This record gives sequence, structure tokens and C-alpha cells, in this order.
Amino acid sequence: AKILKRVLEEKTGCEVSLTRTRDTFLSLEERTAIANARKADLFISIHTNAHEDKTLRGIETYFLNLAKDKESARVAAFENATSAKKISDLEKILHDLMLNTKVNESRQLAKEVHKSIVKGLKADYSDIKDLGTKQAPFYVLLGAEMPSILIESSFITNELEAGRLKDRAYQESIAKAICGGVESYIQQMRTFAQVGDLR
Repeated sequence: AKILKRVLEEKTGCEVSLTRTRDTFLSLEERTAIANARKADLFISIHTNAHEDKTLRGIETYFLNLAKDKESARVAAFENATSAKKISDLEKILHDLMLNTKVNESRQLAKEVHKSIVKGLKADYSDIKDLGTKQAPFYVLLGAEMPSILIESSFITNELEAGRLKDRAYQESIAKAICGGVESYIQQMRTFAQVGDLR
């Protein structure tokens, strides 16, 4: 996240805030609240994936919505485990989703960032596995007042990917690729705004 902050600030001139700068516990709800309080334009939550099957590997990017498959539901349940909320809060999630006009923007941000990560990493790591852009009910994204995504940047439980995650060059590659996706998303939003102004 710190590398991404530097890359984004250097390449885009955007002001980037981190919800935490040290490995200290911050609840999922607090992270979103910080982004809302700072009136952020985008919220990007970066995670490492984990699974009991140590052979699983790959990169996936999520936006907030109901899960469409069991694996997405599993990942959301795993990430939501540190939340004080219960998955039975589904009614609130559904209500928030219906009110959240940022779902389409979040979907587009997820697609652009994910496409950029896969393309950027494949240049140096040809065996990168693309697990796709998916939707799931992540508490860390719930309540965000801006387009928001969650990136599962690799599996920490996979020996190959765990080694890569410790490698500075791999971290830089991921950060640059995320930045490229953010730049692409911003350009698309500017184009849509200009087309809207012409109508």
C-alpha cells in the first residue's frame, strides 16, 4: 500500500491517504469510515488471499455486491471474519446496495484495475493466474461513499506467490499495475463526463 501511495502520487498527482501506515488492527468498518471522513474519491483495499488448498494461486479483484459463486462467498466470509458484524446482516447489505449508486462505478474500477494488474504482471511473471473480476459482500467496502474495490493480490498460502509477495520488484509491479488501472478508470470517467456535458 505504501508503494502504491508513492506511485499514484508520482504518476497522477493525486493525494493518497492510507487508512493505516503500520501493521496495527483497524476494524473493517473503521477503514471505510476513514475514507468517507476524508471524502476520498476512490477506496482501494489491498489484501492477500489464503486457502487451505496450498496449490491455489492467482489474482482477483472484487466490488461490493452479492456473491455470484461459492468461491466469492468463501473469500468474503474469510475477509469479513474480523468484523464485529454477522453475515446475517444481509438485509442491511441489500439495503445499502440498493441505495449505493456507486456499484456501477465500482464494477468499472474493478475491471480496469484488474485488467491492468494481470497485463502488467504477465510481462515479468508469465505464469500469473487471472481469477477475474468478481462481486461479493465485503464489509470493508460496505458503506463506502465512493467507488470501492478489494484486490486479492496473490495467495499468501501458495509457496510461489508468498515468495513473490516478499519481493520488492513484485510489489512495485503490482503497485504500478494498480496505478495504471486507476489512470484508465479516471480517463474513462472524464470521457463519460464530457459526453454527458455535450448532451
